[in-house]
Formats: sequence, C-alpha cells, structure tokens
Amino acid sequence: MTELALRLVNADVLLPDGVTQDALSFANGVICDSGGRDVDLSGYLVLPGMIDIHGDGFERHVAVRRGAMKDMGAGLRAAEAELAGNGVTTAVLAQFFSWEGGLRGPEFADQILTALGEVQAESLTDLRAQLRFETHMLDDYAAFEALVAKHSVGYVVFNDHIQHERLEKGLLPRRLNGMALKSRRSPEMLHKLLQKMHDERGLVPEAVQALAARLAAKGVRLGSHDDRTREERAFWQDAGVTLSEFPETAEAGEAAYELGAGVILGAPNVVRGGSHNGNVSAVDLIAMGQCDALASDYHYPSLRRAAFFVAEAGLLPLHEAWALVSSGPARLLGLSDRGTLEQGQRADMMIVDAKTKRFAATIAAGRISHMSGETAQRFIQSGS
Repeated sequence: MTELALRLVNADVLLPDGVTQDALSFANGVICDSGGRDVDLSGYLVLPGMIDIHGDGFERHVAVRRGAMKDMGAGLRAAEAELAGNGVTTAVLAQFFSWEGGLRGPEFADQILTALGEVQAESLTDLRAQLRFETHMLDDYAAFEALVAKHSVGYVVFNDHIQHERLEKGLLPRRLNGMALKSRRSPEMLHKLLQKMHDERGLVPEAVQALAARLAAKGVRLGSHDDRTREERAFWQDAGVTLSEFPETAEAGEAAYELGAGVILGAPNVVRGGSHNGNVSAVDLIAMGQCDALASDYHYPSLRRAAFFVAEAGLLPLHEAWALVSSGPARLLGLSDRGTLEQGQRADMMIVDAKTKRFAATIAAGRISHMSGETAQRFIQSGS
C-alpha cells in the first residue's frame, strides 16, 4: 500500500506542551520535518491518535446474541471500522479466559485470538490482544499459559469475578441462572464449580504469584483488575503486576499511585460523571493526579469524549488531558514510537473540528483509516 506524504497546514496541532499552528508533515508512515503536498486544515484541530489500552466493545461485533459469528474475522474488521471512526489508532482488545464460558470462555479466547492474528496484517488500526484470566481457575493455569504462548499475547490481566461473600454465607450467587445459561451449564453445575473455586481460594496467591513470575520473565505486561484495597494492590505490586485497571475505591487508587503502578481508569466513568455500579469516580482520581491512562472499556466513543471533558472541566490542560488517551497508554504499554505528534513518531493522528470537537478523520501510521465530509474534500482537492 502506497504511503501518503503530506503537509498539514493552518491547523491547530496538539504537541506535548500545548497547541501550535506549525505545519505537520509526515511521509512513509512517520512524522518528519517536511512532507509532500499541502492540505489546508484551517478550522481543524489535529491531535495524537488515541491508544485504547483496554476495550471489550468488539464483543458486539463478533457475536450474534449469545452465539459467535461464523466468520470472526469479519466481526473484527467491523470493530476496527468503529475504532477508526472514533479516532483510535492502536487498540488493545480485552478478551476473557473465564469460567463464565461462552464469549468469555477458554475455547472462544483461542478462536478470537486466532482470528485476530489473521486480520492484524491487513488492519490499518494496530490491533493487539489482552487476555483477562480468572485467577481461581486453578485447574486451568497450564492451559492459560499455553494459550498466551501460542498467540504471543503481550498483556495479561488478572481478574476475580466470583461472589465470595455470598458463597461464604451459603447463599446462591446473584444472577446464577443467567450466568449458567451463558456458560452452557446447568445452574447446579455452575454453583458447584463456583463453590469449589471459592473453597480452594487459599491456594490462589502462591499459584498466581508463580504464574505472574513466569509470564513476566517472558516479557508479558501484567495488570490487575478492580483492585479494592491497599492490601490487594500491594500484593499485586509484590508479584510484579505493575498496572492497575479500574481500581474500585479511592483507597486502591491511592495505593496504586503511591506504589508506582500505572493507573488505568474507564472513560465511560468520566463521561457518566461516576461509576455505573457505585465505584470510585474516575473524575475524582484524575483530579487528584492518580490516573495514567483512560480506556474505552465497553464504549469506544467515550474515549475522546472523556479526554475533552477533562480539559473543558478545567481538571487538566488539553495537552495533559489528551495524554491520558495517547502518550500515557503508550508509556504503560512500552510503545515508545507513538503517542505524540513529534518528529520520528508514527504518523498516528485524529482530526476534529477545532470549535465543536466534532470528529472528522483518523490517520494511522500515515494511512487514512477513516475520513468523511468536508475533511475528505480538502484532502481530495489538495491532490487535484
């Protein structure tokens, strides 16, 4: 595919220290000091392309009701189109490996990772995988580790969605029938499995620490999900799990920050003005300086909306707010070649109307992944 060589002129351009009106050039997929033909983008704002460090919105594209598409590659291509249509140039697809089964089960994880491997080379958006592992699946540690190796997964997150408090009290888990249906088990079978995992919880800390050490030795980045207490975050930090996704309490968020973990918060939480299930407000943690990156979680459009909200609310200046969806996640993922509009970086950028912030275009590694309306007209006319 031929790479574009362009010089974007008359636009506001967001650099690491603020907005400038200097021309922005790129060629061969990289930002450089001089480009090819000029494109007049007066009235537009050019920002670094967004890096979505955790998103499971792709699930709706690869599943029809409760069943998977026969061609999951087609579903992933549809998900990529939505990502590009929201300004995302690098996306981490968060896939479960869970006792919940169905779209979150081990078999589906293998299928989706296989499909992802097949579409990555043709995707303009850089699509990457994250595997979320339910830590109490003691019988599945070897299978999980083998799957990570098979698909060269570079990012693993540890979860625990078992309702321990209810099981400890001898109560049935909430929504047991619905969970059983999704996992293709009877409620009795699922309850028995959950009780077994709950009863064996004392074996989990040593097992998961050993697993984390093995994965880290292979260069896999490690995160924990939904930390609740200072003690939980300290446990994960000692185990070499250095990213904290969506801490549920101010205590856990503060502990993650103090211990040097990368703190990832949900963009929908910011847009909603709070968590949908009563957890700590992402806005509060951002205001306290305890956030390194925002993630789309389950809703891709929330990513850019959250960054603009943070800036417009005066919590952070625009260049710092935008860093939460660009250079921040790039740093946490070890992607030193992207996240800012500086020379030598990948030509990943998002273009919006400077006044309304209405989305206009996405360029990923110097290639147009989404463009429409007047913006497309300007690019076309500049080449005529």
